[in-house]
Amino acid sequence: MSCGKPHEVPCSEVLAVVYHYLDGELDQRNCSQVQEHLDECGPCLREFGLEESVKRLVGKHCGCDPVPPDLRAKVLGKIEQVQAELSERPPAEQSTAAE
Repeated sequence: MSCGKPHEVPCSEVLAVVYHYLDGELDQRNCSQVQEHLDECGPCLREFGLEESVKRLVGKHCGCDPVPPDLRAKVLGKIEQVQAELSERPPAEQSTAAE
């Protein structure tokens, strides 16, 4: 996904950390870079809005149940695995997979 304009931080890197951004888990520098990118890039801003809505919906309906630590670790591990697999693909395949 890209708006076609060059950015300091590529779209793929911003979208890879969007949940960390939403959860307030990024340091100030990375948070500022993501915010700047979202301010400049409409496609990423739309994707961010979708992810933010999903997070809010899940939090509303599942927020009262604590997540077991092993489940959290498994989910985060799978997300990192998929991100690593996507980053190894040629750029043409990455854009197809993201759509």
